[in-house]
Amino acid sequence: MKNINSTRRLTKLERLQFSLSDDLKNILVGLYLGDLYVQRRTKGSNAYLQFAQGLVNKDYLEHLYELFKIYCYNAPNTTSMAPDKRTGEVYSRVRFHTYSLPCFNHLYDLFYPEGKKIVPLNIGELLTPIGIAYWIADDGCWIKSKRHVVLSTNSFTIKEVELLIEVLNNKFNLKSYICKQISGYQIIIPSYSVSVLQSLLAPVMPSAMKHKIGL
Repeated sequence: MKNINSTRRLTKLERLQFSLSDDLKNILVGLYLGDLYVQRRTKGSNAYLQFAQGLVNKDYLEHLYELFKIYCYNAPNTTSMAPDKRTGEVYSRVRFHTYSLPCFNHLYDLFYPEGKKIVPLNIGELLTPIGIAYWIADDGCWIKSKRHVVLSTNSFTIKEVELLIEVLNNKFNLKSYICKQISGYQIIIPSYSVSVLQSLLAPVMPSAMKHKIGL
C-alpha cells in the first residue's frame, strides 16, 4: 500500500487495503507493552496509533516513522508541552499518528478488551525478540552502575508483571525478577542475563536505542 500522505478522509475500501507484516505486528506487541498510545475514537470505530518521544529521542521517533509511514497522513511534528510544574522548564516532544485502520484492531482488542490496557494471557505466544527490543527501546532503562536493565511496568498489576517475567524467563532464558516500587512493579533483567539479552536483541534493536541494553 502506498503512503497516501494526505489529510483527506479515506474510503472504507482504501482502509481495508492496509495490512501489517509479521515484523510490524511483533514490533507493535513490544510497543503496546511500552508507551504506545492506541485508541478508538468511538465505540466500533477502527483503532489508530500515536507515537511520541521527547526531543532527545528524535532519531528513534523518526525510525518508528520510517516503519509506519505508509499508515500515516503526515510526517512527525514537534510540539512544546506545558511548563514542568517542578522546574518551570518547557519540554518539546516529537509525535505522529496513523490513520484509523482495521489492521490495528486485532492487537487493540487483545490489549484493550475493556478500554484499559492489560497484558494478554497469551503474551507468551505474542512476544518475540524484536518485540522485546522495541519494548525496551520504548520503556526500558540501562542502569550503568549495576549493569542491568529496568523495564517500567508500573501500570500493570502484579499478576501481569509476574506473567511477563514468566515469559521472559521461560521463553528467553533471561532470569528476570520483580522489583516493588511506590508507584507499582518493575522488571529487572540482571547483569548476569545481560549477555543473553544482548545476543538475543543485537540484530533487531533500533541502533538509536542499543545503549539501553549496554551496547
